[in-house]
Amino acid sequence: MTKPSLPDLLHAAVSAVGGTERPGQVAMAEAVAEAIDESSHRLIQAGTGTGKSLGYLVPALAHGERVVVATATLALQRQLVERDLPRTVEALHPQLRRRPQFAMLKGRSNYLCLHRLHEGAPQDEEEGLFDQFEAATPTSKLGQDLLRLRDWADETETGDRDDLTPGVSDKAWAQISVSSRECLGATKCAYGAECFAEAARERAKLADVVVTNHALLAIDAIEGAPVLPQHEVLIVDEAHELVSRVTGVATGELTPGQVNRAVKRAAKLVDEKTADSLQTASETFERVMELALPGRLEEIPEDLGYALMALRDASRSVISAIGNTRDKSVHDEDAVRKQALAAVESVHGVAERITAGSEYDVVWYERHDRFGATLRVAPLSVSGLLREKLFADRSVVLTSATLKLGGDFNGVAASMGLSPEGVEGEDVPQWKGLDVGSPFDYPKQGILYVAKHLATPGREGTRGDMMDELAELIEAAGGRTLGLFSSMRGAKAAAEELRGRLDNPILLQGEETLGELIKAFAADPKTCLFGTLSLWQGVDVPGPSCQLVIMDRIPFPRPDDPLMSARQKAVEERGGNGFMSVAATHAALLMAQGAGRLVRATGDKGVVAVLDPRLATARYGSFLRATLPDFWYTTDRNQVRRSLAAIDTAAKAEDK
Repeated sequence: MTKPSLPDLLHAAVSAVGGTERPGQVAMAEAVAEAIDESSHRLIQAGTGTGKSLGYLVPALAHGERVVVATATLALQRQLVERDLPRTVEALHPQLRRRPQFAMLKGRSNYLCLHRLHEGAPQDEEEGLFDQFEAATPTSKLGQDLLRLRDWADETETGDRDDLTPGVSDKAWAQISVSSRECLGATKCAYGAECFAEAARERAKLADVVVTNHALLAIDAIEGAPVLPQHEVLIVDEAHELVSRVTGVATGELTPGQVNRAVKRAAKLVDEKTADSLQTASETFERVMELALPGRLEEIPEDLGYALMALRDASRSVISAIGNTRDKSVHDEDAVRKQALAAVESVHGVAERITAGSEYDVVWYERHDRFGATLRVAPLSVSGLLREKLFADRSVVLTSATLKLGGDFNGVAASMGLSPEGVEGEDVPQWKGLDVGSPFDYPKQGILYVAKHLATPGREGTRGDMMDELAELIEAAGGRTLGLFSSMRGAKAAAEELRGRLDNPILLQGEETLGELIKAFAADPKTCLFGTLSLWQGVDVPGPSCQLVIMDRIPFPRPDDPLMSARQKAVEERGGNGFMSVAATHAALLMAQGAGRLVRATGDKGVVAVLDPRLATARYGSFLRATLPDFWYTTDRNQVRRSLAAIDTAAKAEDK
């Protein structure tokens, strides 16, 4: 039997999902198939509307060996597993003569733990999981959530938190889930045979396509113990997010509260002297943290150094003591021991890492009004880690609507440990970049307007001229506005000001769940939605409800951001341009994602308005503009108001 051709398979899949075949999608599928056949790597930029999910799923399924697909957002994971994969598998079955299996796999804490559910959380016995009063009168939100989780446990087939609707608070979920460190292990657990997390792993071992998230991919790479099943091909969707997700997984933190919990959990399992040494170290650390001021610690202060060494040594002693003693009088001893070990090992790991003082780590204090001070440590760069762990022994395809920054792939490639495209050498992963374009006609569908006449935004204070501009643009557009702000303070100030000036309803992120806000925004064209970071990437509202996207300023990282400023300084010390490599690249990525909210379908029209004159006047402005969709560009404020009014009139006429 002849092998089915890729174009025939793609055509069958696209027909099955009711889509339209696009030239960019065909080019992408061919590039993915070529990378798999050659065991090489690809960076593929595929604009919104390309149909990139099928562009990689079809060649992956045709390949026949196991493929892992890692995505950044829950929405895309669900779309792949609930919609794209079932339809594609059925569509390809007649030609492939097989039905490839697929499965979703997440970190252990995403699954309900039956042991924790039935035996209760061991750390605070006075706060039993379902105390009789809560069970009889579940008056508190936590009590209601826990009772609902208990009922759900009898119905769910997956135990996956994301299958529970509506969701529950993090506090409630923490009562019935465990981290991988806290897990007893299937062989030691009375509920091992029914374990949801183990069942998900078993399904993944049998699947041809495993859908996971960037965080689990990072854990698999960093921790050495394989979490994902063996695979020949890795496809990373939403790849522009990968570096920040990997950085997040590789970041450690210590707080006085966290250390206190570790002390409490360990105290009942070790002798008094060992417990007292950890208690004393904990109190010393807490005193140091009370005086902590936010900012980077280029050198560890002497008092903090002593406190961390005491924590490191005391926690090491506790770990040894827990491992050497047994106490049958402790209820559910194995679980108590495992949880205590996990808590103390976490403290030990971070304290040891910071006292070791690696030049490749950045250490800083953060301060929160409610939670007090936190000590954090993060890698200066994850590029070496990604080069070593991601690109060895498998073919990797990285794809996103935003991978070319300033016109080429090399910036994103460098952040992932790859040399510039075409560079040959031993131990240098070979890759090719491909931009398959977009099905949208950006110059005809959108305008990029830069408000060149406004004052350059400063760090502090309200921008009166910007507020006037914002109000005029929204009035011209008849509402229909997504306002993307570089800070929550800026979003709140604009919402408060314009609610007093305009008749249009203005929704503000944080006043309702994101899902509800987006639903309300999409339902009423007169409505505006203002918010910060998650809106820059998480809004998909095609049609007349989103015809004006406003960015209040270029979203450079804050100058006092410890990690970003450390990365910038490191580039400069190597003779590079730290501002362009770090700050401008960060801003370009966000702006491209933000501008991508405007045109989501072939009939969409509108304006992206940037209320920061630097995009037109600064030397780096051309780099940022080259990263944005190829909209028609203007700085003429009157032209933009006329265009918005015309778009508003046309949209109203269509509604009638």
